[in-house]
Amino acid sequence: MPLAEGWRDVRRVLAVRLDNLGDVVMTTPALGAVRESLPEAHIALLCSSSGGAVARHLSDIDETIVYDAPWVKGRAPRAVDDDLEMVERLARRDFDAAVIFTVYTQSALPAAMLCRLAGIPLRLAHSRENPYDLLTHWVPDPEPGQGIRHEVQRQLALVGSVGLRTRDDRLRFNCEEADRAAVQALLPRAGIAPGERFIVVHPGATAASRRYPAQRFGVAADAIARDSGCTVLFTGGRDEEPLVQEAQAAMRQRSVSLAGRLSLGEFAAVLERAQLLVSNNSGPVHLAAALGTPVVDLYALTNPQHTPWRVAHRVLNHDVPCRNCLKSVCPQGHHDCLSKVEPRAVVAAAAELLAERRETHAAGRSPSTEAVYA
Repeated sequence: MPLAEGWRDVRRVLAVRLDNLGDVVMTTPALGAVRESLPEAHIALLCSSSGGAVARHLSDIDETIVYDAPWVKGRAPRAVDDDLEMVERLARRDFDAAVIFTVYTQSALPAAMLCRLAGIPLRLAHSRENPYDLLTHWVPDPEPGQGIRHEVQRQLALVGSVGLRTRDDRLRFNCEEADRAAVQALLPRAGIAPGERFIVVHPGATAASRRYPAQRFGVAADAIARDSGCTVLFTGGRDEEPLVQEAQAAMRQRSVSLAGRLSLGEFAAVLERAQLLVSNNSGPVHLAAALGTPVVDLYALTNPQHTPWRVAHRVLNHDVPCRNCLKSVCPQGHHDCLSKVEPRAVVAAAAELLAERRETHAAGRSPSTEAVYA
């Protein structure tokens, strides 16, 4: 499909992705399509503070504009003057086109209004309702009525509607040499010897509904360490240190914690060296996928579209009638979609992926991307 009318002459593109870090990472194939189809264009990313941390690691982005938009879930209220200031800021940059990326539960129309008021002539987004002149290129949103696509597929379909395509739909994230060097120096100080095999365990997640019990993380990690000979390295933010401590308390095998001690780039450099990531469904899963590190994903059934993309993985959960609730706290109070996953299932999934990794390296085969449900 050739580029749509008007898009052939685009030289300055604003990509809008206002939610979280993992969402930006899952948008990277679509950003790659913009870059590949418009190789001479200047591409700016309008994103949240957490999304902005990713942008410096994305080679397809030339500029980052950070804005914690008040219409995005979980954001603090802002003065109207802040929105008006952002309109003026975008207007000064003379963008030719805006591509507004959203999950199907979000409305693109507030961002579309922002871009229209900034005088951006081409505005592309999904919308379930008729946006009239707010969007010049309206893609009627088929989700969830006609099924729910993976988030990567959704965004590739959006840019593909105007002819923006890529030959590589993998997630992208560039590890910087400075971060690799920092991690190489940090790991021995933390107790990981040069050449020592380790797995990363990340027990935190922003939403309580997406957290596997920390004590069970510890039980599973202990058995994985015992069976594989790999050291367990826990990660997380400073606010997640209590979860890490609870998990470590359930272990007999040696473990190391770097919770609260890593920048995003350093965390990626750790994941790049790891044999495996064991994590709740959160941003680290998508970073690992971008880096090619296998993932055991404790995947709460709050929403279906964020499973690991193009990486060897196992997805673990227990099916429940209340699946796809979209809630940050379990509305039923039982949390069965995760609490009924036994640690032995996590251990088995990890063993499969570690064995597959060894076999793949030995035989040069492509790793499996199979999802296994407990």
